[in-house]
Amino acid sequence: MTKVLFENHHLYYLPNFIPIIDEMRNRGDYEVYASMPAHMPKSEQSAFYEGCGALHIETIRNDNEQDRIKEILDQSFDVVMVGNVGQLNSIVTEETLAVMVYHGIGLKQSYYNDIDPRIDLRSVESESRLSELKAHGHTNLALTGFTKCDPLVSTETTIDLKSLGLNPDQKTVLYAPSFYPTSLDQFLPILGKLSYETNIIVKLHNFSWFQDRYLYQSQAIQKLANEFDHIYLAPPSDYNIIPYYHMADMLVSDISSTMFEYLYLDRPIIMATCFNLRLKHRIFHQRFLKKMDMARMDNVDFAFQLDNPDDLPSLVYHGLEYPTDLSQERQASQTEYLYRTDGKASHRLVDAIESKLKERS
Repeated sequence: MTKVLFENHHLYYLPNFIPIIDEMRNRGDYEVYASMPAHMPKSEQSAFYEGCGALHIETIRNDNEQDRIKEILDQSFDVVMVGNVGQLNSIVTEETLAVMVYHGIGLKQSYYNDIDPRIDLRSVESESRLSELKAHGHTNLALTGFTKCDPLVSTETTIDLKSLGLNPDQKTVLYAPSFYPTSLDQFLPILGKLSYETNIIVKLHNFSWFQDRYLYQSQAIQKLANEFDHIYLAPPSDYNIIPYYHMADMLVSDISSTMFEYLYLDRPIIMATCFNLRLKHRIFHQRFLKKMDMARMDNVDFAFQLDNPDDLPSLVYHGLEYPTDLSQERQASQTEYLYRTDGKASHRLVDAIESKLKERS
């Protein structure tokens, strides 16, 4: 049996790993575990381990981080999967195959900088990213597609709009803002009005629930959801956005990876560029720009661009009424940003892992 650990620095890394776990289970001969660092917020840890329990994934859990690391090393895992570098080097031995499936494919430079020579294999979601990573000097790359999106092909949602208190006769907008910079502050006064004629599902970033600095975001949306019948806030236990993609006729986001993931479905997307920057980023604007992949941002032509929050309702209604607008651009972008939308990214990654393991045997 091949022993595999999925190390989750945050709860929202788990959806990237679930399709890989399913692929390994389908093949057999894999013993799968998951874990989260002990220093993460207790509420986030609880949600993570509950999620693993529901998926019947064995876990390694310890309130002391050094003891948790010792348990991991004692298990002598053949493969350790990570969503960022984190503390990779402390949880792998010389014999371990270290595999990275990066947790996002959005517009931040961290995609290229969060790397370590210890990574033996990195899953890459598109040919354009593969070229970029090679240009940055990275090796051990496997062109796979984005594993998180595999279920968009293989499964349909089982969530009923009515069960969420929404109107099944109305179109549904999925609003998935990032935590920073975020369009949420700009849209708070507008979402209520928009909900009179559309369902709105809000899926917040993990940090909006579990990091003190961003807690105001989940609190503000919860208040809105209590005031307006057709606004539904996905709870923190719903860590996986994939089922909500199926339910939505349109996505509204800002700099989140969700824009690229939603391309799978060839449905309208609004990209909001109206957000407030922190004072230091307003004063030293170059610091903010250095954090962003500006070339990638400038090339986004598959989404309706929104720089005035007051225009949100009219742009939403336009997109819902004319869903084929920008469809040609979205389909071209599927190849550009997602390699293949066949639901087999995890299959290709596990093939690559097995090839690496054979090379070592």
